[in-house]
Amino acid sequence: MSVAPSPLCPAPFDAVAERYDEIFTQSRIGMAQRQSVWEELGNTFQRGDHVLEIGCGTGTDACFLAERGVAVVACDSSSRMIGIAERKVANHGGQTFKTAVKLRLLPAEDIATLQGEGPFDGAFSNFGALNCVPDLARLANNLHDLLKPGARLLLCLLGPCCWWEIGWYLAHGKPQKAFRRLQVGGTTARIADGEPVKVQYPSVRVLARMFAPHFRLKSVKGVGVLVPPSYVEPWANRFPSLLDFGVRADTLLGHCPGIRQFADHILLKFEHRDA
Repeated sequence: MSVAPSPLCPAPFDAVAERYDEIFTQSRIGMAQRQSVWEELGNTFQRGDHVLEIGCGTGTDACFLAERGVAVVACDSSSRMIGIAERKVANHGGQTFKTAVKLRLLPAEDIATLQGEGPFDGAFSNFGALNCVPDLARLANNLHDLLKPGARLLLCLLGPCCWWEIGWYLAHGKPQKAFRRLQVGGTTARIADGEPVKVQYPSVRVLARMFAPHFRLKSVKGVGVLVPPSYVEPWANRFPSLLDFGVRADTLLGHCPGIRQFADHILLKFEHRDA
């Protein structure tokens, strides 16, 4: 395990790093949505694969894959997130596990500098890290150069129209938040007391077009159709049986064309075109 030095400070998600696992990873909703993504990660990457993670956060997904024999180069622009990920990897114990995860303090825009560590068998990004990347076409070009022919690419982004978000914020008298994902050009958000960040919500069609020169879209899955966004956690704690129903329903609804477009997150699976 190693962390490359970087001048990046502060990053927008530094402000929430210490509480991220508490408010999302370990929450009922966070675990439900992550399990849906893990199902795809486990089916896509196999023991012995060498993959790249973009926006690794506190390292939860990297640890999940390392436990299954997958080597991960995990990158994030937040030094505090990387610090927590480093502790998490160390706490798992075992030298083999520690060497399976290499942490890099690196924004998505600079992944081209990892050329010497590739080529990779695949890459992935989870829970909206790419919504904060301004030039996804450039990212696609960089990934094309870093991945092997036929490599798999899993990208989980915040969806462009979440019905839960619209209903929740309208019910609370906050129409601007209710329709923020529909704003042309995205919106500017401030994570806790951190730096402001521009957030975009591209549609599946737009994403497919951006990645099309180098990647073929293979499948689309909605993550959080009936399972709500994480800020609805107090409701989930009050009505756990309804959340459980949402989890079961999402196993079907997440794959339904049309309906899956209204999920909190959209998970896209691509394949490198040079197969």
